[in-house]
Parts: sequence; C-alpha cells; structure tokens
Amino acid sequence: MNLALVLYFIAALSFVAGLAFRRRAISIAAMTALGAGVVANLAVVVLRWIATGHPPLSNLHESFMVVACSIAAVALVVELKQRIGLIGAVSSALAVLAIGYASILDSSIRPLMPALKSNWLIIHVTSYFIGYGALAVATVAAFGCLVLALSRKADDPRARMLDTLSFRLILVAFPFLTIGLTTGAVWANVAWGRYWGWDPKETWSLVTWLVYALYLHLRTMRGWKGTKASIVAAVAFLFVVFTFLGVNVLIGGLHSYR
Repeated sequence: MNLALVLYFIAALSFVAGLAFRRRAISIAAMTALGAGVVANLAVVVLRWIATGHPPLSNLHESFMVVACSIAAVALVVELKQRIGLIGAVSSALAVLAIGYASILDSSIRPLMPALKSNWLIIHVTSYFIGYGALAVATVAAFGCLVLALSRKADDPRARMLDTLSFRLILVAFPFLTIGLTTGAVWANVAWGRYWGWDPKETWSLVTWLVYALYLHLRTMRGWKGTKASIVAAVAFLFVVFTFLGVNVLIGGLHSYR
C-alpha cells in the first residue's frame, strides 16, 4: 500500500509540474507514475482478497483502498484520452488522501457477517465504487469549469471541455449507481426478507441517485451547461461523500462498517 501511496504522490507532483512547464516528457512521466500506482493499488486489493478469503469490500480500510484505485483508474483513462493534466493532478491527490486515510484505519482481518457472505457483495459494492470513482473525477472536472468561470473565462474552450467531460463521466457513472441500488434491494430481500427497509445507507443511496437523476434531467431536458451544471455536479458529490462516509461515522445502521 505504501508503494501505491508514493506512486500517486509522484504522479500528483508530476502532473502539476507538467501543467507548469508544459513539457511532454513530464506529462508522460506523470501518466506512467499514475498507471504504476493503479497497478500497485490493484495488487494490494488482490493480496488482501487472498489473505481474507473474501472480496475486500467489508470495512472502511478495504473500501478506501478500492475507492482510491477506482478514482486513479478513471483519471488515468481520461488523461490517456485527453491529456488534461488538471484531472490527473487532482485525482492523484485524492487517491493519496484515500490511501493515506486507509492506512490509519483498522486493517485487522475479521470474518464476514453472515449477511455479507453472498455473491451479491461483489456486484453490488463494486458497481457503487466504480460509479463513485467516475463521479469523483467528474467533480474535479466540474470544479475546474467553475474556477474558469470565476476567472471570467466561462467561454474558454477549456471550460466547455471540462463541463462536457463532467457530464460524460456522470453519464457513465449513473448506470453503475442504478445497478448498485437495484442489486442492493435484491440482496436485501435474499438476506433480510424485504427489498427496502429505509436503513440510513439505503435512504441516502436513493437520495444520491435522485440528485444525479436531477442533474441529468437539468442537463438533457433543460439545457443546463457550464456554471449551473457544474454547481449541481459539485453539490451532488457531497451526497456521495455523505452516503459513503458520513452515514458510517454519524448515523450507523445495518450497512455501517468501520
């Protein structure tokens, strides 16, 4: 895990240097470090899976490792396709924070609760984490668009590009949120005999889904773009953070884990 942390840190610094000096060699080094970080991060996840005997998705330590990998992998794909620099820099920094936080959490191996011993665990939680990774990078793009707008550069081609990127990433993430929500309901029926119980995590997952559905409605049906759409995207991600972390820390419930 330390190797992944170091590689993400190097990637973040390299992307910043690439933005400052506009050197292709630095940008290539940044993407190489980010790619190596993803590989190292994924290796940690696989080794944890082997050590525990179950998918590493059952506590916050494991979850932050997977979220870091998801954010970094999405950012790597974006950078390979568009060479933005900003996305790689901020996303790498987010991966550093996620890995760093995971490193201070309890990493002891514990047996799964009976309800979690199901094949639904992989598809349900993994769908959410892929979606969360894409939404994190979408939020970075939205903030970039807002910064340019505040600098009175709302018509800058970079602002339009970041706005479009944010929309496309949310469009990719939304089906994963939908899969996570629906498979969670099916799994709940198998485990607890009901599809929906208004557990805090269930409730806030639904609220998050509705907020992003509102964003897509405003974007596609109302024609919201640029600053307005970016503000909605940025606010929407606060619901993701609360659903993923806030519910566990502040509320608890059947889905709570530490």
